Amino acid sequence: MGFLDRFAGTLLSVLRIVTGLLFLEHGTAKLLHFPPTDMFAQTPAVGSMVWIAGALELVGGALVTVGLGTRIVAFILSGEMAVAYFMAHAPQSVYPLINQGEGAILYCFIFLYLAAAGAGPLSLDSALRKKS
Repeated sequence: MGFLDRFAGTLLSVLRIVTGLLFLEHGTAKLLHFPPTDMFAQTPAVGSMVWIAGALELVGGALVTVGLGTRIVAFILSGEMAVAYFMAHAPQSVYPLINQGEGAILYCFIFLYLAAAGAGPLSLDSALRKKS
């Protein structure tokens, strides 16, 4: 499938943008109540773990979406998702399908990949590198 090689950089950027937007939504739900969900109907206390997670998701999701500081931000978010999995999901069951931790695992490894691979060509990171 070598014909897809020419799209690798663009698809890396698309993966980053889609992941960032989906992750950003978790932060807006927790902190801004949009979209409104029963789970996050109450504003978390400032400094609580839910508030910190929401702040990371809001700011980190936005930065990943635009591709600014992608490697370090993605590394931090990968760690957040690893912690979320082991604190919230793993205690319920050893099986991700049962403990509903599949999303956390996928985010963890997608962010880890972005930390290693970078933002791709369609990013502020790339644009800033070209200017220097």
